[in-house]
Amino acid sequence: MFVRKKRNKSGSVSVQIVDKSDGYRVVVADAGLLSRNNLKLLAAEGYSFILGARIKNESDVGKGRILEHARRIKDQEGFDLQKPDGSRLIVTYSEQRRKKDAYGRERGLARLRQKIKSGTLTKQHINNRGYNKFLTLQGNVEISIDETKVKQDGLWDGLKGHITNTDLSAEKVVDNYRQLWQIEKAFRISKTDLRIRPVYHYRRKRIEAHICIAFVAYTIYKELERLLEQGRAGFSPKRAAELTHTMYALDHQPTDGSNTERIVLKMDSEQQLLYSIVQKG
Repeated sequence: MFVRKKRNKSGSVSVQIVDKSDGYRVVVADAGLLSRNNLKLLAAEGYSFILGARIKNESDVGKGRILEHARRIKDQEGFDLQKPDGSRLIVTYSEQRRKKDAYGRERGLARLRQKIKSGTLTKQHINNRGYNKFLTLQGNVEISIDETKVKQDGLWDGLKGHITNTDLSAEKVVDNYRQLWQIEKAFRISKTDLRIRPVYHYRRKRIEAHICIAFVAYTIYKELERLLEQGRAGFSPKRAAELTHTMYALDHQPTDGSNTERIVLKMDSEQQLLYSIVQKG
């Protein structure tokens, strides 16, 4: 598996490329990679793809089909829709996601209502970003919330879309997409704990060496994470690194010329647990 991350004008894009031994390659990415041009490039390179879909940006006909099918599904269920370009739109519904969507909207609306009531919201604040899309102008300066738009937006609560040109089942498509959080975590660890950025080098070899060292460090980090999980340590690799700052050992050479002995100095309970886990691993 090869993983990379791209950045576009709208922000970061997580990309996971799964390259199987039989030559079947699948690109898994969030909606930031979703454009006709990108899909054509992926197809031209022989890649299949699984991408997050912006289902609210579908055509009126497409949105109508989605909402019609959505009325007939229950929690953790989904459905497939064939798109004109031959790809599949897989839509799933989650009751937990529905509650989260509704809660987020109500919080945003509460802030808007408070601003309207206080008179701090003016015509200049009208735009189509965030929850401002629910605002409408009456006359020249009177602002109110369009409750019809609020109701229409609620129809989409709990729905999540994925676009794919693979023949994988809907369950496998969703499962592959859910793994993207690991990529986000990997880059977050690389930038913070492992300090892969900033890079102050200018020569190619030094830049490659810097990235190579960071990659090796991340490999060690993941192995330590695996050992801690296997040993049920109850703390993170970052905490493990902190514990080693006060772990000491002495190398003792007996006067009779026998092999050097290593004596580990007294440790607290967490350090003892870490030491035993690493020793076993």
